[in-house]
Amino acid sequence: MEMLASLHTLPSPLPPTTSSSEPSYKTPFITRRRTIISASTAAIASLLYISNPIPSLYPAIALQPQQVELDQEEDRIVRLFQETSPSVVFIEDLELAKIPKSSSKGDRVVVAEDEDAKVEGTGSGFIWDKFGHIVTNYHVVDKLATDQSGLQRCKVLLADASGTSFYKEGKIVGIDPAYDLAVLKVDVEGYELKPIVVGTSRDLRVGQSCFAVGNPFGYENTLTTGVVSGLGREITSPNGRAIRGAIQTDAAINAGNSGGPLIDSYGHVIGVNTATFTRKGTGISSGVNFAIPIDTVVRTVPYLIVYGTPYSNRFQ
Repeated sequence: MEMLASLHTLPSPLPPTTSSSEPSYKTPFITRRRTIISASTAAIASLLYISNPIPSLYPAIALQPQQVELDQEEDRIVRLFQETSPSVVFIEDLELAKIPKSSSKGDRVVVAEDEDAKVEGTGSGFIWDKFGHIVTNYHVVDKLATDQSGLQRCKVLLADASGTSFYKEGKIVGIDPAYDLAVLKVDVEGYELKPIVVGTSRDLRVGQSCFAVGNPFGYENTLTTGVVSGLGREITSPNGRAIRGAIQTDAAINAGNSGGPLIDSYGHVIGVNTATFTRKGTGISSGVNFAIPIDTVVRTVPYLIVYGTPYSNRFQ
């Protein structure tokens, strides 16, 4: 290092001597030489640092753009859930211990939360319109649809546009077992609902993101994420007929998710979650799940609301 320093150092004129003792220029010369050496050392060290910065700083610098991108993606999914969840309902299938007394008008009373009733199953659904129509799976409400005892009830937990939750009794207005679809109606007088945004399943592509919103195992407002794993699948309906054109997804769908929406990255519903393959003896989803395409739902639901049956049954 001293050799490098000396190559860049030119001695300055020496000051005149004022004493006959040992020359006084030695101390200043040594001091200046040490100063120049220190300065040169610092300059070389700076150059070495610039060309080879501390390796531990690399990950922090490199991760900054990735972190920003990750935060933006997370914020998008959070907003997606917040926009969609008020349109998703929680359905409880109940069996009463005894037939409750009817009102003077003959209408069935609304099931109270503390009423003696056995919960026989749970499911999901979504708000179709502002009039209180709710779309779900037929197999979620099949006991109510086939009830002969008068003991079956359907309790629906939903939220209004402001986010206020409330319970109402759901009554069946139409069913289509061939496509595993049903429409419920709840009394929403005094409430403003937020219907779900309906998309299309016509242009779906394998690999695009999708999200399932529902109430698996009774856990309300649950979001699971995945991709469209396959298209044009065939699954079996509750009446044994084949449902063609089903959407396959790896977004987790478990007991209680049935009837809930499968949505795309824009928050548009693209299917109705309906079935899952489970590992034998475990009841755990295998990751192979299915949804009824929304284009089929759009063709079917208006007939269920108006006539109570699908178009194919009107003339039978």
